[in-house]
Amino acid sequence: MEKKELEQGTEPSVDDDWNPVERVILERRSVRYYRDRQVPENLVRRILEAGRFAPSAGNYQAWRCIVIRDRGMIDAMEKDVRMMCRMLKPVLAWETSPLGPVAKPVAKTLTWLLPNKLHHEPYGAIPAMADGKVGVFHGAPTLILLLKDKRGPGKPEVDIGCCGENIVLAAHSHGLGTCWVGFVELLRQNPIWKKRLGIEYPYEICEGIALGYPVGKPDGMVPREIHHVKWFENGTMKVLT
Repeated sequence: MEKKELEQGTEPSVDDDWNPVERVILERRSVRYYRDRQVPENLVRRILEAGRFAPSAGNYQAWRCIVIRDRGMIDAMEKDVRMMCRMLKPVLAWETSPLGPVAKPVAKTLTWLLPNKLHHEPYGAIPAMADGKVGVFHGAPTLILLLKDKRGPGKPEVDIGCCGENIVLAAHSHGLGTCWVGFVELLRQNPIWKKRLGIEYPYEICEGIALGYPVGKPDGMVPREIHHVKWFENGTMKVLT
């Protein structure tokens, strides 16, 4: 279909109804409950193709995808992620740590050194995940691993985020649910999983996306925190709310 440039005065306003693409973006939600039904292979391929067309620095596409649809394999990965969480729990959950008074300064130091990785959202969930109170892959029948090419130009993590966003939006448009699972990063240096998944230099695990048919209809425009936007135009500045 040929795209036509909007004539002046016909551009939609912020009060107009959202178009189909906008609705997919605004109604997507992270899904943590999935049906016991596998996603057809051709649909997964279609979703991955949407990811391939994401923007990236120099069109380098500094990512590779691994699709895992073996329940035993996904369960084994979840088990090992929980094991890593149990190893981290005595330090991160310093209030109840068996390590005693030494746990708090260690936890504070690690949080200071790794403010992003140990931010309380979502990594504050590590103790609960270690105890089996929070799911890792949430019972999803398909898991997509996004690998980072460490040689990639610019900011490969940003490019991977663009690729993953295309994947989750395409999935939502087909009635599927997704959930970003950053905890797969805990398996990055695990030699067993690197060998089993065939991951070699220059690639390493960066992110994971759980994929499947959601239980219920977890979509809709849930209110979000408003971010103020500074707008500079014609020599003046205003704040959009």
